[in-house]
Amino acid sequence: METLRTDLTAAMKAKETDKVRTLRAVIAAIQEEAVSGSQARELDDDEIQKVLRNQVKRRIEAADAFASAGRDEQAASERSEQLILETYLPAQLGVEELTALVEHTLTSHGWTEKKDMGMAIKTINQEVAGRAEGKLVADLVKARLS
Repeated sequence: METLRTDLTAAMKAKETDKVRTLRAVIAAIQEEAVSGSQARELDDDEIQKVLRNQVKRRIEAADAFASAGRDEQAASERSEQLILETYLPAQLGVEELTALVEHTLTSHGWTEKKDMGMAIKTINQEVAGRAEGKLVADLVKARLS
């Protein structure tokens, strides 16, 4: 969180309006998450990353919606914000890396049937810990066990 605040201050001084807008929005989302529930709490790094991933996902969905509606300028703005937010997340695994990880996990646990899909997805998602989209993991496991 301190990194975000420091970067916000630097962006304000450098008059980087897109970055300022994006960082303010994500800091507000983090603060909102911290006060949600029965009592306010301090978010740990994993929870902050979860908020960041949700914000990235929102930007992707909004950019797609704007692009399909022919509003290219707004779509470009959303994609710009997405790129800014992604710099605060761990690097995503490539499809080849993720496929190899899925293969290794399935083989090492002896999972070969559709009934093993739930445990396999859960295990792999814990291992990749935000470095891959859950839907992609599920699709790869489903394809391999079908």
